Amino acid sequence: MSLLQTLFAKPQPVPAPGVADWETAFSVPLFAGLKSDDLESLQTLAEQLLADKTFTPVADAQPSGADIAAIAARAALPILKLGAAWYQGWHEVVLYPAQFIHDAEEVDEHGIVHQMHHVRSGEAWAGGPLILSLDDLQWSGRGEGYDVVIHEFAHKLDMGDGGVNGLPPLHGDMKVADWSAAFNPAFADFRRRVDAGEDTEIDPYAAESPAEFFAVLTEYFFDLPEALVEAYPAVYEQLRRFYRQDPMERFYDTSNS
Repeated sequence: MSLLQTLFAKPQPVPAPGVADWETAFSVPLFAGLKSDDLESLQTLAEQLLADKTFTPVADAQPSGADIAAIAARAALPILKLGAAWYQGWHEVVLYPAQFIHDAEEVDEHGIVHQMHHVRSGEAWAGGPLILSLDDLQWSGRGEGYDVVIHEFAHKLDMGDGGVNGLPPLHGDMKVADWSAAFNPAFADFRRRVDAGEDTEIDPYAAESPAEFFAVLTEYFFDLPEALVEAYPAVYEQLRRFYRQDPMERFYDTSNS
């Protein structure tokens, strides 16, 4: 079943997470090292997101309370120090049971239009819904650099200035020139390595575009930061300043409690 066939399905109620669901959501490696006050703030922010967004299961998806808590908690992590206003301007999270098909038209260099069928685990529409695969949710946040929720919500942050180009709206104490000086050569290097067939610690999908580079590296920033620091330390520093968090510090600070 395609995305367009089910996108406007009638919303169905989703279960509200219970105490045990939140405990399960925060038990994955993604949240390791967070201090107790940050975990409390994270749950408060996640609950605010649940109140602000409509969750719509389609194609026979049956999310559990633990699924809903996991999505909200992961979505809240990038904006833990930024606030819920960064996710304003859209209202719906569509949930598929597994990967879904997105039908699209693509024009090649000869001007010929091709009907394409893309299999997706998630998708974010500018001004529209965010779509997630529940199956891919189960493989997220395991400390391997993959989290479908963080990836798609990073695209929403990227869209904050109206474009989807790997450059989200920066804080007043950040400069576009510094961001570009870190990201542009890193993206060029990564594309060269992928095109050359090199094995990369970072998912090769990041080479698709600057927008995907930003989204994938945001996954690594939160879920496997050491890989990003080793590959592109200047990019890590820009993301640290943007998200106002330092996952390397919390992952390796045993004094956190």
